Amino acid sequence: MPPTRQFAETLLTRLEGLLIEAETSNKPLEVDPYRGQLFDLFAMAEAAGGLEEDVEPDLSADGVCAALAQRWGLKAAAEESFQKQDRMSPEHVGRMRLLWSVLRMWMEWTYAWQRWVE
Repeated sequence: MPPTRQFAETLLTRLEGLLIEAETSNKPLEVDPYRGQLFDLFAMAEAAGGLEEDVEPDLSADGVCAALAQRWGLKAAAEESFQKQDRMSPEHVGRMRLLWSVLRMWMEWTYAWQRWVE
């Protein structure tokens, strides 16, 4: 059974708060306490069935990063930067870096979780 929309929104809000806290404190997501908290959110998404293929709401690595990019206006910022042939703002670049870190870790955990039984 897929996760509820409310569960997904709550998880995304918690994830967003964690990322903003890490960004504000200038500490990397890849080390504790952020790594552990991020993994806890990943485990919650997996337990709720949100990592399955073709499930809505999508809590896979692609799904959570797309949702956060939407919340932060990163697609519009990238399109505007491209159209104006100008650099993106440091805030948007910083947020993209956060999402790249999340994407990488979430994908690694997904791969490991799927291979656990092997």
